[in-house]
Amino acid sequence: WLAASISVCLYMYINYDLGYYSQAALQIFYLFMAIYGYVMWNKLDPERIKEWSAKKHLFIIFIGAIITFIIGFILTEYVEDSEQPILDSLTTVFSVFASYMVAKKVLGNWLYWIVIDSLIIYLYYIQGEFILALQFLVYIIIAVYGYFSWIQRMKTND
Repeated sequence: WLAASISVCLYMYINYDLGYYSQAALQIFYLFMAIYGYVMWNKLDPERIKEWSAKKHLFIIFIGAIITFIIGFILTEYVEDSEQPILDSLTTVFSVFASYMVAKKVLGNWLYWIVIDSLIIYLYYIQGEFILALQFLVYIIIAVYGYFSWIQRMKTND
């Protein structure tokens, strides 16, 4: 927990400094989500991975788009030094959904992370934060591995 706390604080500072305020706020959520995920994974069947229907994913995307627009509008209109407010909001909103999906062991979480991390690479790249962009490239590789690993686990548990 100490490492997670330090990581949250560092990313909160870095993102705030870069003007990615939604990403900075997201770090607090990550700390609580880590605790929730730990509790949920200890309660759930350790091998049970779920798939959501396309309809459920479309609903999540629709709701996420609405929330993204609202937060993006607020950042655009009321926070003068907000950088890339719509993209910052989009990555934040869908990171919340993807984190929930991880805690619930939903296979599609990995696909969300691939898209989210790709957009975050762009955000860090345009700010000249190449090391952070590279870190999120590594996260994409991990997400691809996680996706195929979970598919394999689902096949062996059927």
